[in-house]
Amino acid sequence: MEREEYAYTRGMDDAETAERLRTAASGVLSLARDNDAYALPLAHYYDGEKLYFRLGLRDESAKRAFWDATETACYVVHATDSTDEPQEIDSWSVVVTGRLTELSEAERERFDTAEINRQFTPIRVFDEAVEDLDIVIAGFAIDTMTGRTTPAADH
Repeated sequence: MEREEYAYTRGMDDAETAERLRTAASGVLSLARDNDAYALPLAHYYDGEKLYFRLGLRDESAKRAFWDATETACYVVHATDSTDEPQEIDSWSVVVTGRLTELSEAERERFDTAEINRQFTPIRVFDEAVEDLDIVIAGFAIDTMTGRTTPAADH
């Protein structure tokens, strides 16, 4: 009898999960409004307590509308790599839920231009003038953070 392939996973402890989040460069932020979802790839910075994102926003954009409507957002970081062993993969994922908020002026002072360039990859701009965007640093207060990995990823 044939069966579909699968891989066992295990939960990562808090330190492993935090390390993956700290060293990963980017993930996908998911927002929701009514019965609709909106997900966007973003670079992040994790300081051990809070996640930070840098976004380009416009007042009338879908991104802004979904941000304003979302009570609990979800951020996912993951990686999958092939190994030397056939049918074996190294993989891990971190899923974080929480509240996305624009930083206050006092909080924003921590992120001068040099710090922004150190902590974030260059902001991606699509078919719009940079001057038309509000560049925002958002904080993500973490409610839950869970991590999973395949045993192959342990070595």
